[in-house]
Amino acid sequence: MSQPVRIHHFPKSGHAHRALVFAKLAGIPHETLYVDLAAGAHKTPEFLELNPNGQVPVLEDGDIVVADSNAILVYLARTYAPQWLPGDAVSEAKVQQWLTLAAGEIAFGSAAARLITVFGAPLDANFTATVATKAMQKLERGLEGRNWLVGDQPTIADVAAYSYTAHAPEGNISLAPYPNIRAWIARFEALDGFEAMPSTPVGLLA
Repeated sequence: MSQPVRIHHFPKSGHAHRALVFAKLAGIPHETLYVDLAAGAHKTPEFLELNPNGQVPVLEDGDIVVADSNAILVYLARTYAPQWLPGDAVSEAKVQQWLTLAAGEIAFGSAAARLITVFGAPLDANFTATVATKAMQKLERGLEGRNWLVGDQPTIADVAAYSYTAHAPEGNISLAPYPNIRAWIARFEALDGFEAMPSTPVGLLA
């Protein structure tokens, strides 16, 4: 790596936190560029050239630009931290299943529920709670008798699922019914290099 990768982020974005915390956990040299969402920095022509969707995070690695948090995880793991993405077909497929959960039911569940309380998003709280419960139940079952979602060590599957799951109480989603998830969160947060996403005193944390 000739120069650090650059990660465009917003501190309270769980998607951006995925990219940042992975770079820290994997020891990937990086610099962070704050994107002021409240000021519309994600809608400027310069930012839209990097990501036409106008969303964080965005990764720059030299001339390579990668948008979408899960895509960034895959790129960084493949390029700089292969131990975080298993090479055998079965394990890699299992990682992909959890990435799909992160992009689906976690995004439309606990992440969306948190958008309501933290950012005032006009979404249906009952719907987000229902979807969040489905995601939590899948995670709880997936962690039964296991320390990590895939294999015997953490992978980008754990990174993708962590941020919005750990911060689900901010969106009024309780972690009390899920002992496997709570233990997994504690293990994740104990990893060398871990850095928390800022919490917000809303929802169940109010």
